[in-house]
Amino acid sequence: MGAISFRVLSALLVYPSADQIAAVPEFRTALDAEGLVPAAERSALEPLLANLATGDIYELQEVYGLLFDRSRALSLHLFEHVHGESRDRGQAMVDLLGMYETAGLRATTSELPDFLPLFLEFLSTQPLDGAVRHLGQTAHILEAMAERLKKRNSAYEAVFRALCAVAEARPEQGDVDTLLQGPDPDPMDLAALDAAWEEEEVRFGPGAQSAAGSCSGDGLIARMRHARRAVPNEAAGAGGGQ
Repeated sequence: MGAISFRVLSALLVYPSADQIAAVPEFRTALDAEGLVPAAERSALEPLLANLATGDIYELQEVYGLLFDRSRALSLHLFEHVHGESRDRGQAMVDLLGMYETAGLRATTSELPDFLPLFLEFLSTQPLDGAVRHLGQTAHILEAMAERLKKRNSAYEAVFRALCAVAEARPEQGDVDTLLQGPDPDPMDLAALDAAWEEEEVRFGPGAQSAAGSCSGDGLIARMRHARRAVPNEAAGAGGGQ
């Protein structure tokens, strides 16, 4: 039996809905009963929980959309941050989907497998030690996301701080800095947003898998840890260095 706290944190990162708002008391009860999220990070979640419980649903949805749907810098798709639209992302997606299937998880959502709430749902089905280890592989992404949300004074920062605390893994600061060097346009600057999203199409599925591809845990770790280099040069079409 996995940790229900992963499922709660997953639910906090999906598009606000009436069901989500109604479940806030259950979220509080589950987090407090399990105690997986440390006390300080649990307290920091309270403003977001209170806002979800009492806020206007349309305003909540607008805020969510501005943060996670319009801004590539805050994409909830993990591989967006480390692979962008490169072919490596397609292979990483195949590997992650393979890990889900090996664990017996059949996703019922149309979301891509690297969607963070879906990844957390997967972790909630796994033994705790393995789930924490897998979460730790994303620590540099979670830390960078938390920093960007902090800059926006967003209550959603607390979810990422909680995940970092549960992961018990300190990311290499260089990996975090590399991610933070990427474009982070104002969500109200439509021209900048369009420029940030204008990249080559990415292909997923079996056709994207190389002969050397692997669904092993080691292969996934390598793809989770791969931070894009020379970010400023990418916009100019230059090849990335190491």
